Amino acid sequence: MASDHDALVTHLLEHSVRTGEFTLKSGRTSNWFIDSKQTACDPDGVLLMAAEALAVIPDGATAIGGLTVGADPVAYGVAAVAATRGRRLRSFTIRKESKDHGVTGRLAGPLRPGDKVVITEDTVTRGTSLFEAVGVVQELGAEVVLIMPLVDRGGTCAAMAAEAGIAYRPLVTAPDLGFPYEGA
Repeated sequence: MASDHDALVTHLLEHSVRTGEFTLKSGRTSNWFIDSKQTACDPDGVLLMAAEALAVIPDGATAIGGLTVGADPVAYGVAAVAATRGRRLRSFTIRKESKDHGVTGRLAGPLRPGDKVVITEDTVTRGTSLFEAVGVVQELGAEVVLIMPLVDRGGTCAAMAAEAGIAYRPLVTAPDLGFPYEGA
């Protein structure tokens, strides 16, 4: 019987990974591309992703989220599945820009000062979005206890997290998918 991790890798390979010639956001070219939202937004993928996430999220964590749009399906899916298992994790989104009307600022959702937060994203290459979210969460008075992307494509974020003193645990890495890291 395949492990949850193996099943998540298989789902990503079947639904999210494409091979060919691709130009990445950084402008670099790659022979593979991952649209991990194809897994993070699929019902079977959500269950696999949540099983892996809940196995590594610290017991004391109270919230999960990150920078929109990459974090949204991961945070919301994990929080929803956690609730079905008796675990309360509030999910939130950090907007890319502050809103100046209604509920203002960059936060959307129930993040509170003192929360123990998991920062997430669907795919990380360089770590820029993850650490932007870390900064906003810290400014709001919460503590980041884990950085947990669904897929680490770049291989550079672990060192950044270590330098910041934050635990780092990707659910799947590029080598897990059969590809080398493509760090910035």
